[in-house]
Amino acid sequence: MAEGFTLLLSAMLLCGLLLHMVSKHGVDEPNKKPNFIIILADDIGWGDLDANQPEEEKNNTPYLNLMAQQGLRLTDFHSPASTCSPSRAAILTGRYGLRNGVTHNFAVGSVAGLPLSEVTFPQLLQKAGYYTAMIRKWHLGHNGPYGPTKRGFDYYIGVPYSNDMGCTDIPGYNLPQCYPCDSSGPQVIRLKRHVHGGCYSKVGLPLIENSSIVEQPLDLWTLTEQYKSAALRIIHNARNREQPYLLYIALAHMHVPLAPPLPPDTASIAHHRLHDSRVYTASLREMDSLVGAVKSASDDTDKNNTLIWFTGDNGPWEQKCQYAGSVGPFKGEWQSSRGGGSAKRTTWEGGHRVPTVAYWPGEILANTTSTALLSGMDIFPTLLSLAGVTPPSDRRYDGIDATNILLNGEKTGHKFLFHPNSGAAGKFGDLQAVRSGKYKAFYITGAAEACGGATGRQQLHDPPLIFNLESDEAEETPLEVGTLEYQVAAERIARRREELLWDIATDKSVSAADYTTDESVAPCCDPTQAVCRCRTLG
Repeated sequence: MAEGFTLLLSAMLLCGLLLHMVSKHGVDEPNKKPNFIIILADDIGWGDLDANQPEEEKNNTPYLNLMAQQGLRLTDFHSPASTCSPSRAAILTGRYGLRNGVTHNFAVGSVAGLPLSEVTFPQLLQKAGYYTAMIRKWHLGHNGPYGPTKRGFDYYIGVPYSNDMGCTDIPGYNLPQCYPCDSSGPQVIRLKRHVHGGCYSKVGLPLIENSSIVEQPLDLWTLTEQYKSAALRIIHNARNREQPYLLYIALAHMHVPLAPPLPPDTASIAHHRLHDSRVYTASLREMDSLVGAVKSASDDTDKNNTLIWFTGDNGPWEQKCQYAGSVGPFKGEWQSSRGGGSAKRTTWEGGHRVPTVAYWPGEILANTTSTALLSGMDIFPTLLSLAGVTPPSDRRYDGIDATNILLNGEKTGHKFLFHPNSGAAGKFGDLQAVRSGKYKAFYITGAAEACGGATGRQQLHDPPLIFNLESDEAEETPLEVGTLEYQVAAERIARRREELLWDIATDKSVSAADYTTDESVAPCCDPTQAVCRCRTLG
């Protein structure tokens, strides 16, 4: 009898142990795939995340700080390009612009977009049974088959391009300040567009749901709340769908025009005090609050089975002065001392090193930091790996699977990472800046427009400029060409660059984007109305 009781007790203990292991590792649902929330900020600086510069003692991003405290902060993470469309294309395809064909931005009148030959990770996840939704900025083509619902998303709400590519009735804060949409005749519209360069007045900024325009021009000042409501609805409905989901939130923040929760003076918006930096701070806090709401909703629904990955599409737009973010210590001093800006559109660190946080309770160790060299292109292979999805084998990829870095603390990322020309110098998309470990080489340099309008000249470098980022993160003083340190780094970088360029030249899966424009394809709800005005929202 005692022996039987002992066997029974042993069996019960074994069952308890197995149940504990099942509970801990999720084996009770072997087919349950993780959810993914990718949050992509726009024109955000590495220094905009408080956690990246604790010595500043700011409190502008408390929710992101908490996410970093509960997750992993990636301090050497880079956008795949330093401007909008190329960065987003590379993130979605895991390929450099020289492969996916997108090397510069699409326009309001673009007839095409991300080449249809390219495969996006939302498409692959969708085929694998994921519900896929996207909120906000697409900027990879809006005409016909190029829109988001044709490229892998079951649901979409947002603006097909940047917030500054259409007029609104109450404009946000910008430099120069743009006028409201004009209902006057075309003569007046053309005049105002000419006088205020960079401002759009012909077509209202459209809000699109799936493939239909629901509001034009949209209201910038209520947009964040609309996006938040959509995000929370998607997350909360996830339980009812009983399928894993991908939610891609491509934020309007921190791209101008900024429209933070500061009641605008509609009568004098164009003459508002433009020197007040509090506008950017308020916008940053609004963005952070949105991230916090998304995280809270995710934690309430499927906390231990959801990866949230926050990052940026490129660095701050320096020419916007007080409406631009902080690059932190990555100031590109070599360039800025010679004139011009060294952030967005450049290959200096401020143009592509972006604040990045990954959060997944129970899987990603809390309060950790990684200095692994990573890129936005790595999102593609990492998500597919975590979802158990194999990418198509008929093309070559540039992103790496960062699963072991996120989940297991592995230290090694890219051995080499290339930064494409993004408008400040050289041909769009060419790979003329290279990172190798602590070294970074420039075969060409050039500056974007700085605050105040200064620009620097383009300059080719043969031999290349090489900086040691470990001792010179501000990229101020290049290594002396005659030193052994320089020679070893230069030889290694040159060899790898030649290998990659040959690999791309012989890649039969390379795509070519069509950058043709036609005014007739600009999103227009009602062509009979000035600026295409309409509203179908309830």
